[in-house]
Amino acid sequence: MVTFQDRSRPSRFREEDTGGMTERVVFTRRIAKVVKGGRRLRFNALVVVGDGEGKVGAGLGKALVIPDAVRKGNAIARRNMIDIPLRGNTIPQMITVKKGATIVIIKPAREGTGIIAAGAMRAMLELGGVKDVVGKTLGSRNPINIVYATMEALRQLKDPDVERARRAAAVAPAAGARQPIRES
Repeated sequence: MVTFQDRSRPSRFREEDTGGMTERVVFTRRIAKVVKGGRRLRFNALVVVGDGEGKVGAGLGKALVIPDAVRKGNAIARRNMIDIPLRGNTIPQMITVKKGATIVIIKPAREGTGIIAAGAMRAMLELGGVKDVVGKTLGSRNPINIVYATMEALRQLKDPDVERARRAAAVAPAAGARQPIRES
């Protein structure tokens, strides 16, 4: 009998492990600029990089050949890393973000749920170390927009403990600053 752990899912993404970070090429496309002598071809590669423990980044590399575009995308993704505030294996709260024509909804899920999201969002969440989450994209299904919207959503997540401490620190000095003067 084959269990879930035994099955290896064939990945349509290219993955590499370099320096503790896992790189995944989510999307490539060919761009053709028409010039007098014909078409000038270039390539875009959308690369997502993560350590699987709460850090993830994305970059769009552009070059004349795909390997160079992937290398550039990897460098851009490593520069644009963000920290995901994890609460166990999931995210602390539900978040909805609209970026361009794409709307991304990411919800926390119970342990054992897994990542219920497709394509580019799944790649970002897997490489970011989120294990239990539900994601949905509405509007534009362009992988580039989905990745940027997901990055923005993960950037806006707040750790409840840190946020509670920050708010308490902001309220404490204000509470003792001035007392109203009573005249009798």
